[in-house]
Amino acid sequence: MGRSNRFLRVIALPALGLAVVEVGFVCDVLFAGIPYQDPTPALQARWELHRSVADVLYGAGGIIFLLGLLVIPVILGSARKQARRCGKGVED
Repeated sequence: MGRSNRFLRVIALPALGLAVVEVGFVCDVLFAGIPYQDPTPALQARWELHRSVADVLYGAGGIIFLLGLLVIPVILGSARKQARRCGKGVED
């Protein structure tokens, strides 16, 4: 496995998590934004819906990012084992 391919495998999951968090932030800013001062019940329900969607995206992105960070040692370890089986050294 090439060095760039290994780098992409290592960074893909944390990058995906950060991308989901960014989508949640954009959704929060564009759709929920600052709550209304004295909203009608319909506006309040709409704001709460958009805010809850943004909160779910924040949480999911954070979990994906943390899982990606936890998987990095596993990916690097499997790359080293595979390189040893092939008789090649892995440069760090």
